[in-house]
Amino acid sequence: MARYRLTLEWDGRPYMGWQRQAHGPSVQQVLEEAAQSIVGEAVTAHAAGRTDAGVHARAMVAHFDTARELSPYRMAEALNARLRPHPVAVLSCDIVDDAWHARFSCIGRAYEYRICNRRAPLTFAKGLAWQVAVPLDAAAMTDAAQCLIGSHDFTTFRSVHCQAQSPMKTLDRLAVERCGEEIIVHAAARSFLHHQVRSMVGCLVLVGRGRWTKDDLAHALAARSRDALGHNAPPDGLYFTAANYPEN
Repeated sequence: MARYRLTLEWDGRPYMGWQRQAHGPSVQQVLEEAAQSIVGEAVTAHAAGRTDAGVHARAMVAHFDTARELSPYRMAEALNARLRPHPVAVLSCDIVDDAWHARFSCIGRAYEYRICNRRAPLTFAKGLAWQVAVPLDAAAMTDAAQCLIGSHDFTTFRSVHCQAQSPMKTLDRLAVERCGEEIIVHAAARSFLHHQVRSMVGCLVLVGRGRWTKDDLAHALAARSRDALGHNAPPDGLYFTAANYPEN
């Protein structure tokens, strides 16, 4: 039995997210179907994290097991051939020890959220970024973000459908940078709650627009209530960017 570790990239627009869903296509589904057509047996793929419908990935890590062993190069080539025309690509492939697990061995995850801060309609970036037409104060967003870093009860920024046992999370990084008309929010933690990144970004945009202050954001966090959330950003601009493991 061989365990294949994959690094995946995908455009999330056609999918209901990573996990298989009864009501629409998922990245897990198309990957498992591609792998099954190669190895001739049913496979189950596991990923470092779940993503919502419409969320993208630049470097999601996943794995599956199979009794048929191919070289990593041949497996990656075969998967990419069978994944076409789906907007999913295998960037790298390795065989790993069966004690290694894409989800449970992961010690850190990172996302970035892309905001296009301009009045002109989006063309190339439509569905790949959140357009905010009014000017945003990136410096104010950066300053406000600092109150969310560290260990907190993130109930305010947690979806009502979140299945995590505890709302307590430790946010290692929340940084905001402007690159021309684009604002990028970087978030890193061991793990995140459902909708946590999108909810934090939505509230930071309220700060950037001048509708909220840093104190308003801190009070929303302290409220530990979803009712205190200012805004939940759309999935368009969210990208899973890294999964970290002890061997890294």
